[in-house]
Amino acid sequence: MDTAWDDIYQSAPAPAPKADDENDHDFETRNSPAETLQDHLEWQLNLTPLSERDQAIAHALLDAVDDRGYLTATVEDIHAGLMDDADEDPLELDEVKTVLHRLQHFDPPGVFAADLQECLLIQLNQLPPDTPWLRQARLVVTQFLHLLGNRDYAQLLRRSRLKEDQLKEVLSLITSLNPRPGDMVDQAEPDYVIPDVIVRKHEGRWRVELNPEIAPRIRVNASYAGLIRRADSSADNTYLRDQLQEAKWFIKSLQSRNETLLKVATRIVEHQQEFLEYGDEKMKPLILSDIAQAVEMHESTISRVTTQKYMHTPRGIYELKYFFSSHVSTAEGGECSSTAIRAMIKKLIAEETPKKPLSDSKIAAMLKEQGINVARRTVAKYREAMHIPPSNERKRLV
Repeated sequence: MDTAWDDIYQSAPAPAPKADDENDHDFETRNSPAETLQDHLEWQLNLTPLSERDQAIAHALLDAVDDRGYLTATVEDIHAGLMDDADEDPLELDEVKTVLHRLQHFDPPGVFAADLQECLLIQLNQLPPDTPWLRQARLVVTQFLHLLGNRDYAQLLRRSRLKEDQLKEVLSLITSLNPRPGDMVDQAEPDYVIPDVIVRKHEGRWRVELNPEIAPRIRVNASYAGLIRRADSSADNTYLRDQLQEAKWFIKSLQSRNETLLKVATRIVEHQQEFLEYGDEKMKPLILSDIAQAVEMHESTISRVTTQKYMHTPRGIYELKYFFSSHVSTAEGGECSSTAIRAMIKKLIAEETPKKPLSDSKIAAMLKEQGINVARRTVAKYREAMHIPPSNERKRLV
């Protein structure tokens, strides 16, 4: 018996790279650079409703995550660092732990863990409760992970009180987990994009459908399936029967994935119809929990479904994540998406007088006249995210 799960029992995680505070990660462009784990986590954080206090805690925790997805500092050390920056209102350790628990539900599963054991337990706890051997897998990870690491299967069998065939099933479940969840974020830039979903307007209504190129119809050959069912119970036919069942489960899994993708894409299109009609300035605020509640799924599932999945629209091809953005309150009590505000800023700058370009303060004032209250530093943040230079660098004589 061999788990074949090498190179996971390593020393403490290495120091993490710091997140770029100036980069606004809920703004995705079609030609954006390769996404890092920090980008992916920051994007989810910006779409998670939190108080300013909890946001500060969350960013401190995010800064302590390395490329593998592990925390490089203890919760106590992070709390102490936050206390040094705190004002008169003291920060309780339990507040940090509460925010951490919420971040541990982010995608990819297992991030924000202190060590391998916690990483595996986070992933196990996110599995459906009726997953076979889930309780036993939790037991092995919680109490006997060191025996698994040393491949001491004799002790593991004796102390877990599992039979050998049962332990094989448990280890199969454990080895299906990812000891380095950060590696799941693909940092390679795609050469080209094939859209997963196609959106078109038909008879005045927006229609959403899967791209048949990426969702081919797969089925089991009925003739072969019939032969297997009618054959004897020899070892060869038992093997073929098992393979037939595996094929059926594979097809069912593909169908479920495609149904989820179509369901999520349809909800996004329903919410962002004005964007499809009029462009970025009409993009509505949308966060992961909005879609999660609409389709009755977990936020981490929505995050996975929308990552590196693309939608072809009459306006171009967009990653599904592009349609999500945080909100800013308007003077009338409504909400405006950060994507729409960026489009407004870009338009104001495009129409400015070259001899006297608009300062960030002036842009903030002009947006306020339109009922959108944003600070000067927010305008600067959005402008920099669009790679637009400041007013003094935009000034021209012509």
